[in-house]
Amino acid sequence: MAERTLRGARLGGQSFEDERGIEFAARQQVGYRCKQDHEFEITMSVEAEVPAVWECPRCGAEALSVSGIKPEVKAEKPARTHWDMLLERRSEKELEEILKERLELLRGGEIGPAHLHRANRKKGKASA
Repeated sequence: MAERTLRGARLGGQSFEDERGIEFAARQQVGYRCKQDHEFEITMSVEAEVPAVWECPRCGAEALSVSGIKPEVKAEKPARTHWDMLLERRSEKELEEILKERLELLRGGEIGPAHLHRANRKKGKASA
């Protein structure tokens, strides 16, 4: 039974409804031009908000509206680095003190990689 329902009709091929009595939405043609001087038009509804930028169908670059609509410039925040985030928590003076303490512990063999401490012990035994 299911086989007979699609007989004689292509899927997605054509509609069996006529267009009488249908009122289409008002449309407008919006022109765009990319940096490579490709010009093209896009059909949009009159009610639609027209974007200032559209992708060029030929080269994929950004195309600007030829009607003079300017793209909105978004205020971009500068990227926060690790140093910026560290300075939010501590002052430079505090960081210098912490660095000095950690270097003393490292040089004294209390912290750090084990292979550095073994090398220091061998030097200490050899000189004794």
